[in-house]
Amino acid sequence: MASITYDKATRRYAGSERPAVDALDLEIADGEFLVLVGPSGCGKSTSLRMLAGLEDIDDGAVWIGDRDVTQLPPRSRDIAMVFQNYALYPHMTVAQNMGFALKIAGRPASEIKQKVLEAAKLLDIEQYLDRKPKALSGGQRQRVAMGRAIVREPQVFLMDEPLSNLDAKLRVSTRTQIAALQRRLGVTTVYVTHDQVEAMTMGDRVAVLSDGLLQQCDTPRALYDKPANAFVAGFIGSPAMNLATAKLTAEGAEVGGARVPLTRETIAAADGDTVTLGFRPEALEVVTNEDGALPIKVDLVEELGSDAFVYGKLAQTDADDARPNVVVRVDPRTPPAMGDTLHLRIRPDELHVFSATSGLRLP
Repeated sequence: MASITYDKATRRYAGSERPAVDALDLEIADGEFLVLVGPSGCGKSTSLRMLAGLEDIDDGAVWIGDRDVTQLPPRSRDIAMVFQNYALYPHMTVAQNMGFALKIAGRPASEIKQKVLEAAKLLDIEQYLDRKPKALSGGQRQRVAMGRAIVREPQVFLMDEPLSNLDAKLRVSTRTQIAALQRRLGVTTVYVTHDQVEAMTMGDRVAVLSDGLLQQCDTPRALYDKPANAFVAGFIGSPAMNLATAKLTAEGAEVGGARVPLTRETIAAADGDTVTLGFRPEALEVVTNEDGALPIKVDLVEELGSDAFVYGKLAQTDADDARPNVVVRVDPRTPPAMGDTLHLRIRPDELHVFSATSGLRLP
């Protein structure tokens, strides 16, 4: 087992205006499950491949434990990688696929058989050891790929969107199995995904990237409750946090005809006459008193059984095309109808305020 350190690690591609990964500083503890998440093109897979030795590092360094592995080839880094496309040998059985790396390393056949059997029991694929990959489902193939990584007993597991080829229901069950397995094995794991729900449910910590820059790295709860900037606020959470530009007043901010009180400290920290207000769907409550409330015209009601979400726009703004979209969680037993107008109040202790220029969180 080992810790991992990205020390201002940078990767530039020829012809690109900005680095794919820009001076990444990140420390991953021994035995930790860290998830790299962000939109397509943010640099998360490149960061993983830099750690694996599949991408060159132009500046900075990468350490695994107390070894600087920046210039080492992949085979010398003591890592095992699980890919999106499984990368199984079609002509080999499950057992042969799982034990192939040990066979190449010259391990005795008895040892290979024992390690493969132990991993197969752990992953509940003992009954498939004599099958070829073509006779397995997508979820079973992914478990074989996991087993191939486990038998090597590496210091670090690297997983690059391993569940993206699975259907929605299988993804949920498989991500639970992977998270439970990692905690049982205690192997340091770096996991890449674009699915923020996957990231929040699996990781001990989650690192959010955008345009090659690390935006925030913290526990899932801290990311949700105290996003460092407007990007993290809008990316983490499903449905996403509502973000609306509001004009500052002497007492607070005004948006859509509603008055939102802010502290003097927040108003003083703002760099301009506007701020970005953030409020999650569950931070809004429906009120009967229209005075000072946010009026939302209902465009769509999404009923999910235990939950219901209303999608709409602020009903009072100067320009119709400038009206921000708003999502609010409502009582699933008494949802409103399309075309209705709801009056909403933001719970003060669940309001987030960001700079309208830098996007950074204001106190």
